[in-house]
Amino acid sequence: MKKMLYLSLFTCGSLLAGEDLDALKEQITQQQLTVQKLKTQLKVLSKRQIQIQQEQKSIQASAPAVNTSASFSQNAYLPDIALILNMSAVSRDVKNSDYENLAIPGFIDSGNAELPFNKDKGFNLNYAEIAMHSVVDPYFAAFAVFHIEPSAIEIDEAYVQTTSLPYALRVKTGKFKSDFGRINSQHQHSWNFESMPIVYDAFFGPEGISDAGIQLQWVAPTDTYLMAGLEAMQGTNDQSFGYGEENNLYIGYVKSSVDVGEYLSIFGGASIAHGQNNENNMKNSTNVYGADLTLRNQLGSYSALVWQSEYLYRNKGMGSRKDKQAGLYSELIYQYNNNYSAGVRYDTITKNDTDLSSYTSIDTNNLNKYTTMLEYKPFPMSRLRLSYAFDRTKIIAGERKDIHEFMISLNIAAGAHGAHNY
Repeated sequence: MKKMLYLSLFTCGSLLAGEDLDALKEQITQQQLTVQKLKTQLKVLSKRQIQIQQEQKSIQASAPAVNTSASFSQNAYLPDIALILNMSAVSRDVKNSDYENLAIPGFIDSGNAELPFNKDKGFNLNYAEIAMHSVVDPYFAAFAVFHIEPSAIEIDEAYVQTTSLPYALRVKTGKFKSDFGRINSQHQHSWNFESMPIVYDAFFGPEGISDAGIQLQWVAPTDTYLMAGLEAMQGTNDQSFGYGEENNLYIGYVKSSVDVGEYLSIFGGASIAHGQNNENNMKNSTNVYGADLTLRNQLGSYSALVWQSEYLYRNKGMGSRKDKQAGLYSELIYQYNNNYSAGVRYDTITKNDTDLSSYTSIDTNNLNKYTTMLEYKPFPMSRLRLSYAFDRTKIIAGERKDIHEFMISLNIAAGAHGAHNY
């Protein structure tokens, strides 16, 4: 019985082993067939790839030749364009017809004042600006600002500036705002207040020194920022210069900034402008000296306290005499966050050594102005500003007038508008 049992078990094991071997052979056969199919598909795809490559070579051979010697593409240099709108609503205790003929003793005669901004009691569309900027090529960039008023269109700035001169040099040529002083190069919409400081308005007018010319600037290779600049300009500003027989205005300046600790930055500069005027039908020399100082204390990510002051002194030839005049402004701005700011400014004429004989019956001392403002910016490209000014610098209708002025202004900047200078 035992022999029969062992024989049966052996026979069963042999049968099972044979079945496993047959199954394994079948699997190998199926895999060989699959590999063969894949090889066939690979050959077909390889032939198709060769055909595609041959077709591409044929197309390239028949296509017109393309100049690949230069990688320049004008599409990469299309100009950035911005639109700026500025408007205001003004309440002033002076009639519009009288305000148009204001005078500032020793500086602006009645009827000669320029009033491009906030002229009328009531509503003002002060201007629209179209600003354009583009990199021309690896060597030049172009800038233009077109100033559009309700009754006129003018080129506010249009100049070319180098981008790759050695030794940290930069040249600008065309029509541009001079870098004299602190505020002169800034456009009206970037001022902290709606009006130009009195001393600037008295010496240069509300648009400052803006003229055709050429500028050379150099930045020193030092850890502390130090920049020096020279400018030669036509000198058409007739409040201080204006001799029209030749270019007559030359400007030089030095500017520097330092960081004191982690939060305080100090920026300062000294400037000089030398030109010629045509007062009394004579060629006379005019020199204007300027010094400015700005302190910025960063209180938080979007909070800061900024104190900015500037002093100007003018020595202006008037035929047989020399007028010596000076003034300053000082403003304090508290930026609470990126939405709200508040500020105060004090303007004064500190020296007015000139012919004031036409104002003998009028007190011409203490020509000063006080201004406060509250600003709301719902977004960086829009701004609402409420301001109040108490102005004691004007002669209105032949009398010294203390002017109270309330104003609400709106400024909108749309498009690719670059950041303002620090």
